[in-house]
Amino acid sequence: MKNLVGKNIVITGASSGIGEKIAFKVAEMGARPILLARSSDKLNDVCEKINQQFDVSCIFYPLDVGDFEEVKVVFRQLLQEVDHVDILLNNAGFGVFDSFQEANFEDIQRMFEVNVLGLMACTKEILSSMLERDTGHIINIASQAGKLATPKSSGYSASKHAVLGFTNSLRMELEETNIFVSSVNPGPIETNFFNNADKSGNYVKNIKKFMLKSDEVAEKIVDLMLKPKRELNLPKWMNLGSTLYNLFPGIAERITGGILNKK
Repeated sequence: MKNLVGKNIVITGASSGIGEKIAFKVAEMGARPILLARSSDKLNDVCEKINQQFDVSCIFYPLDVGDFEEVKVVFRQLLQEVDHVDILLNNAGFGVFDSFQEANFEDIQRMFEVNVLGLMACTKEILSSMLERDTGHIINIASQAGKLATPKSSGYSASKHAVLGFTNSLRMELEETNIFVSSVNPGPIETNFFNNADKSGNYVKNIKKFMLKSDEVAEKIVDLMLKPKRELNLPKWMNLGSTLYNLFPGIAERITGGILNKK
């Protein structure tokens, strides 16, 4: 896409964090943000601010992407109102960091419902209309944790591994179409994600100097909308570590020792 003017961009998890920031950035560029998240009040507040600042007719729909029947209802209503979607940004997700032995299995189940199955459900509902028009861009927010697992993130890492597997498979299925499929694999970002993921605050304290700025991540994702590519890895040095780990896992685990155990 040369520009985003007039494009309909659906953003899940849009009530806060990078989802909210991206909504403002694409609105500034003339796109129409269509916001999805669980909190109606927060969505309404974000939508009102966008419409006050930009002439884009931002709209929102309350949605828990982990409720798959609700996903069907909301996307059916959405597509009746906006006719088509140019970009789907599957951004909704959360994590809980615990050792597997101590983890609450309901937390793991919920991470898969939201991070993986909810993402797939949203994609499923939008894909037919993109195929009919033979155009579109699906962007899935994965994580470097999907490439390089670390202690106390077994459930979260497994969910992001699944997101990457789905994204890569879907990309190959759509290779003969004009629909782009991209994954975004960020390291830790300064957002409220860690309010749930890291209740002790120890992880954030240990890696704070390495955390990505949410504005910078949002800017990179908007650039990805303009210039689609297979993957966006942030930061580049962290992805290099993930690549080396996947090539030489045994050696890497012996060398790194407790370096990756920051949670």
